[in-house]
Amino acid sequence: MAPKPELVGRSIPQAAQLPAVSGLGLDSDTARFRLIDTLAQLHHLDTSLVDVMRAVPRHRFVEPAFASRAYEDVALPIGHQQTISKPSTVARMIDRVLKHLSGKDRKRLKILEIGTGCGYQAAVLSRLFGEVYSIERIKDLHLLAKRNLRGMQCFNLRMLFADGLIGLAQAAPFDAIIAAAAGEAIPEAWMHQLSLEGILLTPISSPGGQVLEQVIKLGHGKFQHMQLDAVRFVPLLQGTR
Repeated sequence: MAPKPELVGRSIPQAAQLPAVSGLGLDSDTARFRLIDTLAQLHHLDTSLVDVMRAVPRHRFVEPAFASRAYEDVALPIGHQQTISKPSTVARMIDRVLKHLSGKDRKRLKILEIGTGCGYQAAVLSRLFGEVYSIERIKDLHLLAKRNLRGMQCFNLRMLFADGLIGLAQAAPFDAIIAAAAGEAIPEAWMHQLSLEGILLTPISSPGGQVLEQVIKLGHGKFQHMQLDAVRFVPLLQGTR
């Protein structure tokens, strides 16, 4: 029997109604606003994404030793040979999802994240979409993310300790799937769990390095593939630990 997702909260509110989370001081707020506003200008980000990333305090998701670097556009270690992605990477991936799904009622959209990590991207996703599922294969990180998200009112976020390679068939189909780890090929389970016209974003490893690949499900067993930017993610591994 597949594991049951854990709810971080109770019901699914409209994302826009979620309150902002205060930072640990004016200095961190100022640094966060400056970073996100710079990214917004550079990458022409969706305005709702900008508002959410300004509200979610990234410093709460990094190790204390790296808190002073939380608002630099860099990936930072979170333990277990894993990292929290660069803010620009998180922003550009979610922005692409938002623009692909533009015109749809966001509170009715269902998103799957592969690789919860410390929970930062899940926090952002939960404020933008109606229903968010996030899978983590490393138990300690799954528990860390739950602690980091405590009190942040992510009522529509369901977290699962499981093997992300197999996706989450019991909750499929998903309007978008975002992976935060790079494999040599896209797992077929993910492709099958996309809804019609759904979007999948995942890094793919090759001898020349990693590249972000976008997949759109067209129906009748057909998919549209597009290679995007060069990226750098941790490896996509099988099983749990």
